[in-house]
Amino acid sequence: MQPKNILLLGGSGFIGGAVAEALARRGAFVTVPTRRRERAKHLLPLPACEVVEADVFDRAALDELVCRHDAVINLLGILHGDFEKVHVMFARMLAEACVRGGVKRLIHMSALNANINGPSEYLRSRGRGEAAVWEIANNRLAVTMFRPSVVFGEQDRFLNMFASLVKKFPLLPLGTPDAQFQVVWVEDVARAIVTTLTLPETIGKTYPLVGPRVYTLRALLEFVIAVTGAHCKIIGLGDGLSALQASVFEHLPGKLITRDNLASMSLPNTSAEPFPAIFGAPAAMEAVVPGYMNGHVGRTRYAQLRQGIVK
Repeated sequence: MQPKNILLLGGSGFIGGAVAEALARRGAFVTVPTRRRERAKHLLPLPACEVVEADVFDRAALDELVCRHDAVINLLGILHGDFEKVHVMFARMLAEACVRGGVKRLIHMSALNANINGPSEYLRSRGRGEAAVWEIANNRLAVTMFRPSVVFGEQDRFLNMFASLVKKFPLLPLGTPDAQFQVVWVEDVARAIVTTLTLPETIGKTYPLVGPRVYTLRALLEFVIAVTGAHCKIIGLGDGLSALQASVFEHLPGKLITRDNLASMSLPNTSAEPFPAIFGAPAAMEAVVPGYMNGHVGRTRYAQLRQGIVK
């Protein structure tokens, strides 16, 4: 049976928007807390979606939010910043709040290669966060974890960032061009997260979420160049120049890449296990990206969903 009242943490973000839409499509009531309501204004047209201003890192505020829901989905994550606070301390605090509030179901988003002994602080913190959740759960909380590869979609900051760069620059020095990714579509990720709420057999499991193909970083950029029609030449950098590039870029606004990101990419962002069949088949990047990157898809889906048009 599908839980009806869902607390969606990280719901104002890229993946969160797709999950909120998928939940709304299934008739769930979704609460999305955010520090600033303006950040989640794109969710307001969704039926049965309440955006509330709250500091979820405040224990009392989190307790008040959690106890009013049947299930909690945690999508909070960062690529740079205070990993310990977001990936570990908050994961533990949320699991504890679920136990205190009598909430029995928690969906937790982690990352491929999460490991307390991983090569980057990002991956190590993801691993510690997973461990904290399992420790608190201990037969008191039904948990399912997801480990996605890099997620792409209309509002992503990955392929769209590359599209912006290749349109602006005729020459692009690319660090770690041979890094591997098994990119996965945001709609497939959202479907897996929402579907698991109705499947008791997923409790206690950790699932990789990956697309059907493995790409090098260079291949991903070449694909974006082809789709956008840009005239940009890629120059692959070796290990030393890649590290130098990251050390410079991490101090610039936007932080296109950091040394910690580089360390994460030293491991293939891929999975020996395919996308779980229990959630359906994942879409190929080539079948999805040209549509939205050329401006054929947009937020009008939210308005259509409100009118019952989108299936």
